[in-house]
Amino acid sequence: MIGLGRMGGNMVQRLLVAGHRVVAYDTNQEAVTSTCSLGAIGAASLEDLVSLLSPPRAVWLMLPQGQPTEDTMQLLVPLLSSGDVVLDGGNANYKDTQGRAEKLSDNGIDLMDVGTSGGIWGLSEGYTLMVGGKEEVFQRLEPIFQALAPGQDRGYNHVGPVGAGHFVKMVHNGVEYALMEAYAEGFELMAAKEEFNLDLAKIANTWRYGSVVRSWLLDLVVSALEDDPSLSDLEAYVEDSGEGRWTVQESIDLAVPVPVITLSLLQRFRSRQAQPFGAKLLAALRNQFGGHPVRRSGHDDD
Repeated sequence: MIGLGRMGGNMVQRLLVAGHRVVAYDTNQEAVTSTCSLGAIGAASLEDLVSLLSPPRAVWLMLPQGQPTEDTMQLLVPLLSSGDVVLDGGNANYKDTQGRAEKLSDNGIDLMDVGTSGGIWGLSEGYTLMVGGKEEVFQRLEPIFQALAPGQDRGYNHVGPVGAGHFVKMVHNGVEYALMEAYAEGFELMAAKEEFNLDLAKIANTWRYGSVVRSWLLDLVVSALEDDPSLSDLEAYVEDSGEGRWTVQESIDLAVPVPVITLSLLQRFRSRQAQPFGAKLLAALRNQFGGHPVRRSGHDDD
């Protein structure tokens, strides 16, 4: 396992519990030491990691998408042998994955792209795994997927050829954006109805049982609102990690409308704008054509 962050380190623990021998590496040696205390074999370098594995090797990368993954691949591939397998569990763009797979195949190395969902809860609940690559390689490595998944017969699937795993994970995250936005809008509407003084945490908890909108995300809504009912500790600033953008771009490329996912992404963009220029222009236009009042910066309503 290369990459022992929030997910990689926990995945090592699940593999160890299932009885697998795991060699672990991270540029942060404290993370390696911590993982070794759980029973993993620590590697001091990529060269060390490869030497501690017997061919045919299976090397799982759990790294941030983009340059960290690309740089590690370039350093790793010359150290591997024909017949080895590299598994990429990060959130890579599926087109990048297909390109990397082609380069690895020139050296007789197979790439399996594993869309991985579960976050920090995966250690206890298991990880959902969407696997792309050769069917025969998937079958050979299936015990690894079973150890990481929520169950030996559920929560993991060979979804198609190389690139398909990351493509399906991309769409998964697009759907996640939309679901989160729907919950956010609904609870904001209830919070605005001050005359009812609604207890949002209790309402969310009620919805968890029997409701058609129950979900794990709703469970997390309950947790967040119980900790801070008004969310006063947070700023209304929402990042995006890239998969939503890729999903929307793919919908454009395929001419498949995904309006809800698209709007959920745009709402995240809007959350980062303290004084959106477009909103100012709308106010100015209403004032220009109809003499409607505007609110001046630093002043009360005109």
